[in-house]
Amino acid sequence: MLRPIRRALLSVSDKTGLVDFARELVTKYGVELIATGGTRKAIADAGLPVKDIAEITKFPEMLDGRVKSLHPAIFAGLLAKRDKADHMATLAEHGLPEIDLVVCNLYPFEQTIAKPGVTEAEAIENIDIGGPCMVRAAAKNFASVAIVVDPSDYAGVLNHMQTDSGQLPLDLRKHLALRAFVRIRQYDDAIADYFIHSSIPDSETPESRRYLEPDFERKQKLRYGENPHQPAAFYAEPGIARPCVATAQQLHGKELSYNNILDLDSALNLAREYAAPACVVVKHNNPCGAATAAKLVDAFNLAWDGDPLSAFGGIIAFNQTVDADTASAIMDPKAKRFVECVVAPDYDPHALDALKGWKENVRLLKTGPLSGFPQGLDYRRVDGGLLVQTRDYGADKPDDWKVVTKRKPTEAEFHALHFAWFACKHVKSNGIVLAKDTQLVGVGAGQMSRVVSVEIAVKKAGDKSKGSVLASDAFFPFPDNVHAAAAAGVTAIIQPGGSVKDKDSIAACDEHGIAMLFTGVRHFRH
Repeated sequence: MLRPIRRALLSVSDKTGLVDFARELVTKYGVELIATGGTRKAIADAGLPVKDIAEITKFPEMLDGRVKSLHPAIFAGLLAKRDKADHMATLAEHGLPEIDLVVCNLYPFEQTIAKPGVTEAEAIENIDIGGPCMVRAAAKNFASVAIVVDPSDYAGVLNHMQTDSGQLPLDLRKHLALRAFVRIRQYDDAIADYFIHSSIPDSETPESRRYLEPDFERKQKLRYGENPHQPAAFYAEPGIARPCVATAQQLHGKELSYNNILDLDSALNLAREYAAPACVVVKHNNPCGAATAAKLVDAFNLAWDGDPLSAFGGIIAFNQTVDADTASAIMDPKAKRFVECVVAPDYDPHALDALKGWKENVRLLKTGPLSGFPQGLDYRRVDGGLLVQTRDYGADKPDDWKVVTKRKPTEAEFHALHFAWFACKHVKSNGIVLAKDTQLVGVGAGQMSRVVSVEIAVKKAGDKSKGSVLASDAFFPFPDNVHAAAAAGVTAIIQPGGSVKDKDSIAACDEHGIAMLFTGVRHFRH
């Protein structure tokens, strides 16, 4: 039912743009304003006519403002169906006003609990009761009532009223109702999460939660998903601020694809494992190159040279600012490199200008300084459900690694094993990597048989396997893995241990003079 807005109820915590919006409603369209508490005062102080809600309810605000809008005189005017004669007759019989527009953005609960040192009492006082009820009522009756929950919508509402002689079309009212219901859901989720966090000692542990409602906001639409026939979009955690792909700023290149985002996340999370200047090259969600060095340019050259065939068309991630030398190495015309994306904490201005001029489509992303590791929970969708776990960070303690063979690794081997272990952590299971010093030289990923992963890593490494070290993301079920590694020239191995046949693998290492470490930690990536 299309009809002019004649009466509006306003009750807002965020008063951004409130007075200007109210002024337009009154002066241009003659809308009668009803408001609560501080909202009424702000409008009245601006010299605009506004009724206190108590004039409608015939009851004053009470209980320190906890009760003010919860009254039949308000909710009847919100919920009455304008096309039902008995509804309208009821309003007339009791002298109740129709309310055509509600403007309400709720108490600032999320902002309150985000403040350091906030008390439970403060949090509870900022749980809005009447506001969400008004919002829901107005949204439910969108056929007759418009609901505005965000000041950013004021301009659009006024534009439509100007176009439609003070009226708001049904499709707009329905859209505003959708935004209202989404906001209420977000608000209620924030309250529930607050009580979960305050009631459960370790609320970030999935098994402590009976209910889970992940809340994400669309960051961008994507051309398509993994394949062109799959529609897709990228959603981010609301309010997220930590350096990651979701908060990265794209500085150059065409729009990101679904697969780009997956690979960027994998590459960045491996690069942040290392304190020294590091470069990671990822292809199809697995690292095909990784290295650390004293200089970033050297780390890049080592990472790319680890498997230049697989690196073609890959994603490059750095853990430090890309300098001019590194940019020059990436663009080396002799190498004829094809790169999809580069992600780094930052870029030297000359490096950025050079990379922008190198290729039109290469995507360049800036995250800001990498600090710490991804926090919170990790979600994975299955048909009919959701698997939730904590992220795989913080379990490794190199001081607790155990030498289980007769020969101990040399200092150089231990250094290489440390590098290889954290690289292997980011390889899909069954995952095997070979490394020389701090350069990844061979990767075997995603195989059903671990020994086949060893064979693939050895094949990828070629002659570089001689004198290399090997990391395995899980234990060796049989000693055939050791024999294959020994035949390729591997001198040291790092693995979790824990197989019933560990003794056989240890004996095989001793037979070949290979040093082996047990970490006691597994890093499956299914």
